[in-house]
Amino acid sequence: MADSLVIVESPAKAKTIGKYLGSKYIVKASMGHIRDLPKSQTGVVVEHGFEPKYITIRGKGAILKELKDASRKVKNIYLAADPDREGEAIAWHLAHYLNVDENKTCRVVFNEITKQAVKDAFKTPRPINMDLVNAQQARRILDRLVGYKISPLLWKKVKKGLSAGRVQSVAVKIIIDRENEIRDFVPEEYWSITAKLHQEKATFEAKYYGSDGQKRELGNEAEVQQILKELAQSDFVVVEVREKERLRNPSAPFITSTLQQEAARKLNFRAAKTMSVAQQLYEGIDLGKEGTVGLITYMRTDSTRISPVAQEETKEFITGKYGAAFVPETPRVYVKKNATTQDAHEAIRPSSVLREPESIKEFLSRDQFRLYKLIWERFVSSQMASAVMDTVTADLAAGRHQFRAAGSQVKFPGFMKVYIEGSDDSVAEEEGLLPPLKADDRPAVEGIEPKQHFTQPPPRYTEARLVRALEEMGIGRPSTYAPTLETIQKRGYVALEEKKFVPTELGELITAQMEEFFPEIIDVEFTAHMEQDLDHVEEGKEDWVKVLETFYGPFAKRLEYAEEEMKEIEIQDEVSDVICEKCGKPMVYKMGRFGKFLACSGFPDCRNTKPIIKDTGVTCPKCHQGKIVERRSKKGRVFFGCDRYPECDFVSWDRPAGRDCPDCGEMLIVKNTKNGPVVQCTKCDYKEEPQDEEATADLD
Repeated sequence: MADSLVIVESPAKAKTIGKYLGSKYIVKASMGHIRDLPKSQTGVVVEHGFEPKYITIRGKGAILKELKDASRKVKNIYLAADPDREGEAIAWHLAHYLNVDENKTCRVVFNEITKQAVKDAFKTPRPINMDLVNAQQARRILDRLVGYKISPLLWKKVKKGLSAGRVQSVAVKIIIDRENEIRDFVPEEYWSITAKLHQEKATFEAKYYGSDGQKRELGNEAEVQQILKELAQSDFVVVEVREKERLRNPSAPFITSTLQQEAARKLNFRAAKTMSVAQQLYEGIDLGKEGTVGLITYMRTDSTRISPVAQEETKEFITGKYGAAFVPETPRVYVKKNATTQDAHEAIRPSSVLREPESIKEFLSRDQFRLYKLIWERFVSSQMASAVMDTVTADLAAGRHQFRAAGSQVKFPGFMKVYIEGSDDSVAEEEGLLPPLKADDRPAVEGIEPKQHFTQPPPRYTEARLVRALEEMGIGRPSTYAPTLETIQKRGYVALEEKKFVPTELGELITAQMEEFFPEIIDVEFTAHMEQDLDHVEEGKEDWVKVLETFYGPFAKRLEYAEEEMKEIEIQDEVSDVICEKCGKPMVYKMGRFGKFLACSGFPDCRNTKPIIKDTGVTCPKCHQGKIVERRSKKGRVFFGCDRYPECDFVSWDRPAGRDCPDCGEMLIVKNTKNGPVVQCTKCDYKEEPQDEEATADLD
């Protein structure tokens, strides 16, 4: 007979925990929050110390009745929501509803859902932590006041359906600031000179360094031509060769932001998808005979701390699988990245490194396996020895000019045997070793190649780059990154083009209004300071009501001023030259979640919409009549298809190159890789560097 009720958020988590606890415990799910502020009104009484007016969330009646009935049949009630502010708030609301004394030991938390971790947690229940609850309440009320006070103003002055929010407004501002940098960027010309040299039956490259012992930048073609004339009369002579070992250290285990960034780079996951799949891994997967097991630790964290038990298990695993040489002399400890880091949790890691990804692959979906493998490899590598690189640098002279050649190779792989961190930018792979060189050697010249370059503007933000920027600036916290990115797209303030954020006209308009009337809301430093204040509330160092009072006084004055001074703005749609085939009216450009599309100007009488078709200029390789055009799937992913669809059903995720393979005659495609676009055959191994027009094509 059960004598205890345990309440968690989700059925999957309830199922996993229920198997660990046995028949004396009833485990049920609240399905997230049970109470919240009402949607129809602000729900905050500012005059009474920012008192929140919570109501039961619509649709929760049956769940609450089930929880209430179950609570009457047991002696003990344990609230086991997630170990963060949101989880603490859920537990607090449940305690109120079920008449559980929040000061009694009713709260149970665990960082991983494994049998041992869960059983240990139930040995040490604690009271509800009101500092955590108040930090969550303060954030919720703060965001409600900003959203529910500014949004109606925007509806009245600009357009219905708009919204403003603390973190989302700053995120849009960051994207717009980057776009302005790109617009204002003036490219500057520069040149490089590469010498192809031959020594000991091997060819290597040396880059121009400078003249007369001084480093020199090459700014124009005239300079380069003069140097080339001088080089034509000179031999290349090795002046100095430097050899040394260089250590390369592993990356820290994942925190929420780095997991989202790396999953975007390596798995092409959106931030929301990463968190959804990670939640599944955390809550538990049925592993057959082993039963249901939580495969990773809690995935909303900004701490790189690792438990000594996990560290020792990993050390033994690395020693057994790779050898003692792959274990560092002392266990690796990763220092906190900044003052805003909270250390309540561990880093994201596998609950046991003994569950190698391949050993449980059959129990996981494709996405679950790929993300688990990424987390497992990152964590194991973080506890491994450094890689050792042999590097060689050679300085060469050609008359009064100096060149430099560099090479490296892996001497000892260390952590690189398991994992290497990805990059947002295309980077060259490790160079090979130079041929044997010594002072006074005179390598033969095979050729000298001058090349013109232009400086590039800063890149637009991808999801990964934006998450990194928000984290570095102290904006938001682990639980806010994914929903923030989703919100700014749903509102139409930004669009994803080639997987990069581009501000819309609406986004720029709203941000301009916010800058004029609510500058603090979109100020990075102000928002970061608010995050720190909320952290101080969580730590018990600040009173949550005082934090709200400090913010609301100036904000209320700004609001009053904006009500009087903000002018009404009418947003005009851009008219296209496309005529609606259904009603004959011109179609206009609209901005959606995945970029621009065409909509009938006769809306709402006519609701016709159509995508903007981009002609690639390539003839369909299947029917040889239609043109290949760029389209978007329902989820916004770019693909290429014949414009004669449905008569011709040709489709491809990759852009056809418009040429056939010279080896086998099959279609060539332009494939986007980490090191740039590559033209390759769809059937054989043929590859080539893309032509200019192919390299600049949309390779989303």
